[in-house]
Parts: sequence; structure tokens; C-alpha cells
Amino acid sequence: MRRDALPIRFEGNRLARAVLSVAGWHVNFHGLPARQGVLIAYPHTSNWDFVVGMVAKTAGGLPFSFWGKDTLFKVPGFGRWLRWIGGIPVERSAARNQVDAMVRRFEQARERDEVLWLALSPEGTRGWQPRWRSGFYHLALKAGVPLGIARLDWARREVDVQAFLTLSGNLPHDRAAIARALAGVQGKHAAHAAPIEF
Repeated sequence: MRRDALPIRFEGNRLARAVLSVAGWHVNFHGLPARQGVLIAYPHTSNWDFVVGMVAKTAGGLPFSFWGKDTLFKVPGFGRWLRWIGGIPVERSAARNQVDAMVRRFEQARERDEVLWLALSPEGTRGWQPRWRSGFYHLALKAGVPLGIARLDWARREVDVQAFLTLSGNLPHDRAAIARALAGVQGKHAAHAAPIEF
């Protein structure tokens, strides 16, 4: 999608941009195509991905919420902070119900004309997995929202959020489009990146 076709733009934070710059990182983000959507971040191979992602979120003004293990939100103080930065607790044993609940949240946000983008890692963990979790795909399809792709590229020290897809429901076609958007990206621990299969 062309930059001039992105209607929703945000002001980033200069201090966060400066922090990234000192660390040798930069963010490519020029806006969102819609007020609601799902964003996948790939690859997730290190705990540092979360740190870089959160600083990039602030630097670019990216208004993303994210799913996190429900147990993390039960830690005193830490859970409150996670909610403050956009965290939404999820119980992994009830993943199907979580997708349906999130679809309802998207519907409510659409009715209220609110911005709601959910960012998540399709790998589900920083360790190697044979395939992605497919919840992000079913969620974007059921909610009828675009899918954004965030490249966490440690080789280029770049967080790139410029690719947005409208899913067709044709899984092989959509998976190929996602793989093209992620071609060449390299995680901190490259061998831990899961293959783009779901």
C-alpha cells in the first residue's frame, strides 16, 4: 500500500526515536490503512524483541495493543504496567474463545470509531517452533480487518511496519503474500525463527 494511501497517521516520541538511534535502530512507519487491524511481528527469537518493539511503538506513535500470558498480568505492579502499555491478558487454554472475544472488541471499536490494532507474535514463543500459530489469521478474517506486518530485522537494526494485506481467505495465497512481505528478515537468533507455515 502506498504511503499516500495511509489515512491514519500518528506523532511519534522524539526521546524514544533518539534512544533507538543511539542503539543503531530505526523505525519505518508512515501510518495505518484503517482504524482497526491485526499486526504480526516476526521473527521473535529473543527477549530483546519485546524491548525493541516497545521502544519502536513509542518512537513511531504506533497505537498497538498486544496479547500476553494471563499469568504475567497477575504479578503485582507489573500487570498494571502491562495494561498501561496496551497489554491484553490471554489464557492460552481458551485461545478460541479469545479470538471470538477479540472479534467482538473490534466490532465495538468500529461502532465507536476507535483505533484498535492488536499486535502479536505468530510464533507464540521466542524458541524454535515448526510452524506459526494461526489465531492471528482467523482473527483478521473473522473481524474483517487488514493484516499489518512488522519486520523485526536485527541484521538491519530496523523495525519496518509498511506492509498491509487484505486477506482473501485462500490460505496458500495469503501465506505466500505474508512470506513475500517478510523475505530476508533476520532475527537476533536466526536459527530460532519458525518457518512461515500455519
